[in-house]
Amino acid sequence: MGATIGLLAACAGQARERIGQQESDRDLAASILSDSTLTKVDRMGRELLTKGYNAGGGYHEVWIRDFNTFIETIMDVVPAHEVKEALTVFFRLQQPNGEIVDGYVPRASQWRDNMPYYSEADTLHVGFKNTVETDQETSLIQAVWKYIAKSGDSDFLSADVAGETVYARMERAVDYLMREKYDAHYHLLTGGLTADWGDVENDTVCCVDLDENSTITVDIYDNAMMVIALKALRQMAPDDEAAASWQEMEQGFRQNIRHHLWNKEEQRFRSHLYPDGKPQAVDFDEERIYYHGGTAVAIEADLLTAEEVRKVNEDMLQNVRRSGMPSIGLTMYPTYPHDFFPYNCGMKYPFHYQNGGDWTWFGGRMIQQLVRYGMVAEAYQEVRPMIDRVIVNGDFYEWYGRGNTPRGSAAYKGSAGVLCKAIGMLRQWAEENKE
Repeated sequence: MGATIGLLAACAGQARERIGQQESDRDLAASILSDSTLTKVDRMGRELLTKGYNAGGGYHEVWIRDFNTFIETIMDVVPAHEVKEALTVFFRLQQPNGEIVDGYVPRASQWRDNMPYYSEADTLHVGFKNTVETDQETSLIQAVWKYIAKSGDSDFLSADVAGETVYARMERAVDYLMREKYDAHYHLLTGGLTADWGDVENDTVCCVDLDENSTITVDIYDNAMMVIALKALRQMAPDDEAAASWQEMEQGFRQNIRHHLWNKEEQRFRSHLYPDGKPQAVDFDEERIYYHGGTAVAIEADLLTAEEVRKVNEDMLQNVRRSGMPSIGLTMYPTYPHDFFPYNCGMKYPFHYQNGGDWTWFGGRMIQQLVRYGMVAEAYQEVRPMIDRVIVNGDFYEWYGRGNTPRGSAAYKGSAGVLCKAIGMLRQWAEENKE
């Protein structure tokens, strides 16, 4: 009898907890749906995205890593065929070795680069590439999948681009990565010694292009992007055999990321692995540096459990408090030392640019993942600094310094895109939980 009474009491307690959670969810949903600042920022973001595919007011180039983060929202405000054409230019500029450029501009523009990328398949544009980074191919594959998922235009995969289908060109892009960027020891992709997801290395001769002075590394951002791209290819595969092949490759990357890059004891990702040995320039404890951006992308790639995501979010908030920076858009904490990165690329000082600046472009992606993992109250609270500064400044900026000081390019479309998507996810959850 006593056991029965205890069981009934426990069930009653669980029922009260569920009711309490439902009431809390309804209150949170009501707050989200009535929040006029979300409406205003969403409207501002969508208006900005009607103004072209370039990255921002300070960038007239179309960058694939940026485009990939605002393609879903821009498709709400411009015709799908225009988006498809912007994507197709990247395939026309694909190089004979399979690599994908960072971005492009019209050939007739005044833009100049030390290492231009040309293609006979496109006489109207010239491409460029910051070769210290390894996210161009994976960004394009992800963008194609987002375009197809949003438009339903699966015929794009079989579209002919200079004698090859789009799908075949994506296969060649992966072949390039596995041939030129794959480390046989760690079984992961490599890149230059950059700050987390950044495309500026610590080489004072040429800070955006790999050369004989570069240090080769393995990091979480590049490899999480690869996992997401392989998952996309699995979903775009023409048959079960191809899908199984992509899945096998994806699973291999997942296992090697967890084995080599995830620090199980500290519940965080390691900053860098060095296939050729740690360079003398890294004469400090780099493992103390917590990469926020790469971690957010790793969560998007489903590389962490729900419990680990909660721990990671707590750690990020602690880093924000310690750093004095405005939001979880903080790229990393602590930062790299003064003078570790070259002055000519804006990275000389801590908490500047990619070396500890606050980027909505990545913070907004963390908000999206918090919503996806059911941490909606946290997402709504943590997005507030990003929403408020857009309203105060009347614009979307590339990054922010201490005191929420806007820095870099205005009209930054990556920031607008990730915030609009985060707002949409918050609202969708609220609509589903308002009653």
